[in-house]
Amino acid sequence: MKDEIPNLSGYDQRLREEAAEGDDEIPVTEPKSKTQIIAIYGKGGIGKSFTLANLSHMMAEQGKRVLLIGCDPKSDTTSLLFGGKACPTIIETSTKKKLAGEEVKIGDVCFKRGGVFAMELGGPEVGRGCGGRGIIHGFELLEKLGFHDWDFDFVLLDFLGDVVCGGFGLPIARDMAQKVILVGSNDLQSLYVANNVCSAVEYFRKLGGNVGVAGLVINKDDGSGEAQAFADAVNVPVLASIPQDDDLRKKSANYQIVGTAAGPWGALFAELGLNVAEAPPVRPKPLDQDGLLALFDGSETGAGVVLEPATDIDMRGKNAAPIPSLEVIYDDA
Repeated sequence: MKDEIPNLSGYDQRLREEAAEGDDEIPVTEPKSKTQIIAIYGKGGIGKSFTLANLSHMMAEQGKRVLLIGCDPKSDTTSLLFGGKACPTIIETSTKKKLAGEEVKIGDVCFKRGGVFAMELGGPEVGRGCGGRGIIHGFELLEKLGFHDWDFDFVLLDFLGDVVCGGFGLPIARDMAQKVILVGSNDLQSLYVANNVCSAVEYFRKLGGNVGVAGLVINKDDGSGEAQAFADAVNVPVLASIPQDDDLRKKSANYQIVGTAAGPWGALFAELGLNVAEAPPVRPKPLDQDGLLALFDGSETGAGVVLEPATDIDMRGKNAAPIPSLEVIYDDA
């Protein structure tokens, strides 16, 4: 019998007991729910929006009903899908409607193109609110609009991976998604973020969560291999490698969809669409900092650096003159 921890509620005691139990595997089976809700995480600027816009377009071409939801305060998830046109966000629309005494309707916030349904949660203006809280508010409104009754094969959620406040962790912390997909590249910072997301998945698994990682999409792949090595080390598959290619860069910059069978990149995104649909959620094995650095050439990461402790004299600098002691010293009796 496990030792009881005093002064804990029954719920807290149960969470602690679950966290102390040995690792158990996520069942590698198809999700029971008809709708697969998939959260995509990655470092800001790594190409999540590019990947998702083209992935969702290809999935729609494959006959799937797809809903794409941008959960990034920059509200850029749907920009490529809509040819650069800004999509009214749920948060700003909700604020305007509330001031006018009106209710938000689906047509106010959800738009479609190429068979894809898409919307942006949005976020507060700089310095005027918490982006994570904006995400929570956005999902609360989606529930009022009937989110759980919508008929989609896939709901794709675009989340920043390098923001750690609560709202951005909703899919993992509250089991809102069945699985997570990581987007990274062959650079330390993007893999650091991907590793952090793996750590979050593992943490909430120990608290009874069920979300797993379906795999990694390597974007702007230059063939150097660090992202592949990371995937191997954390035990997740690579779902696709999107090359570092000037044609892709130019078309993305010009808001052109490449995730279509009508273009030269169609086969790549068609395979990605199938892999995303079929990949089971697996339990990752996040790396520690040294393990992450070991994926890279030491000359690039500062390997061999030894931490030298600072001294009190170092900290005082020019003020390092001795300070008289206040200790009282008694003569020997």
